[in-house]
Amino acid sequence: MRVDIAWWDLDGTSQTIDTLREHLRDGAVTPWAEVPGLRLKFWMADRDRNRWGAVMLWENDRPAELPPNLAAGLIGGPPTHRMRFDVEATVEGRFSRADLDGLGPALES
Repeated sequence: MRVDIAWWDLDGTSQTIDTLREHLRDGAVTPWAEVPGLRLKFWMADRDRNRWGAVMLWENDRPAELPPNLAAGLIGGPPTHRMRFDVEATVEGRFSRADLDGLGPALES
């Protein structure tokens, strides 16, 4: 398994966490549900440091073709930081909700 982490420092851009949250709400999440080998993608925000990003967990290497990086277009460039790691171990803890799809403030009504 592999994990990709990408985030943008939003200072000096025209975007905010709220505008990017709206971007997710407007359908940017949906195309990722069909990406082969993607086990999980979650978007994250750090209001204190004005950062926005995502983490993608892959079964193997990510496929050559991914949905367009619409956030990069909105923000005005590629992520400020991008990292890729091998996953050494995984575990699922005890949880009460089996399905993670549709969670988070960007997708709440």
